[in-house]
Order: sequence, then structure tokens, then C-alpha cells
Amino acid sequence: MLSAAISFILTAGGVAVAGLRAYKRRFLSATRWFAVALLPAGLYLTGLFPLASTIGRAFTDWAAKLVFDPRVWVGVVLLGVSAALLVTTRWVGRRGSAVEGAPERPAAAGPAPERPAVAPAPKAPKKQAGGKREDGLGDFADIEEILRKRGI
Repeated sequence: MLSAAISFILTAGGVAVAGLRAYKRRFLSATRWFAVALLPAGLYLTGLFPLASTIGRAFTDWAAKLVFDPRVWVGVVLLGVSAALLVTTRWVGRRGSAVEGAPERPAAAGPAPERPAVAPAPKAPKKQAGGKREDGLGDFADIEEILRKRGI
């Protein structure tokens, strides 16, 4: 009975705040408040409050073990090491310094040659005897001719 009263009071308070938000023409915020305000009444009417109390007790027991049980601390350390390794491998992989399957350069080879800032222009494909080109774009020769005349 007490949980019903508390849940409906919370719902009524949330709906009131949503109404004030809507009055100030903040409809997005009002909709969020209204959605959150419906949660307590929905939890009560579906009977999920006993489940929530069971989860709360289980969480409290787990937290007490976390503080006082050394095995749990070992598990926390293992989870931390696992997370650190995953983050580190992701970071190294994004830097590109550890490419799997790529051969290693010997240190005596010196620095890698610099690449030109602009890639060289591709060579024009050769034309065949009938005016058709080898690259399969022979049908576009007339369009290429018009563009070349206009300087494009």
C-alpha cells in the first residue's frame, strides 16, 4: 500500500513538472519529464517493485563482498588488465605502427623514402586502330574530345 502511494505521488510530481515545462514551451523537455514520470506507476502496476527490491538486496550483498573479499579484488584487477590491453591494442592498431603480416624493416635500411605530395597523373590509355580504346571506354571518345576542346 505504501509503495502504491509513493509511486503515484512520484508520477503526479513528474507530470506536474512536465506540465510546467510545456507551459514554458519547452516541449522536448516536457516530453522527457512525462516519460520519466510514468515509470514509477508503470513499475508498481506491473509488479516489478518486488523484483527491484530483490535486485537491490543482491547488489548490496555484492558490494559488501567487493569491499571485504580479496578474491573479488583479484577479479577486478583482471577485468582492469583486460580492459587496458583491449584499449592499448586498439590505440596501437589505429596508429598503424603494428601492421599484422607486414614484414619488418631492418634498422640498417635507414628512413623510409618520402612520398611525393601529389600523385603523378595517370597515363592516357592507348587507342586501337578503329578509334576504340583498350580500356573499354571507346564509346566515350567523342565526349572526351568535346571536353578536351573546351579545356575541361
